[in-house]
Amino acid sequence: MRERGGFTLIELLIVVVIIGVLAAIAIPKFANTKEKAYVSAMRSDLRNLAGVQETYWITNNLYYGGVVPDLVAFPYSPSKGVTVTILAATTAGWSAQAAAPGLTAQTCSIFYGSVPPVPPATVDGAVACT
Repeated sequence: MRERGGFTLIELLIVVVIIGVLAAIAIPKFANTKEKAYVSAMRSDLRNLAGVQETYWITNNLYYGGVVPDLVAFPYSPSKGVTVTILAATTAGWSAQAAAPGLTAQTCSIFYGSVPPVPPATVDGAVACT
């Protein structure tokens, strides 16, 4: 009689359980990485807004306080899925907040100059997120 080669049912079940455990560990890590990417996009958008605001101030001697995006009056457009709102704008400063509704519950904000800080931002010109 010849011996048959192959895997037993127990060996196959152990492999399936190991794959299931690895998947259970990897899926939450992936979701967390996705949220971090959206927060990074919001931070980047607010930093880009700061640069465009300074350019606008040099040209017009006041900061832009209108709707974003308005590519005719203000050449700035946030990342896909990110909403940027300019909360205050004067000749002496501005503040803005970024959110990604439906993608993350976190928000980021920045302020510059003599306008009141927008929580969680506490340092002039620095982006802060919840």
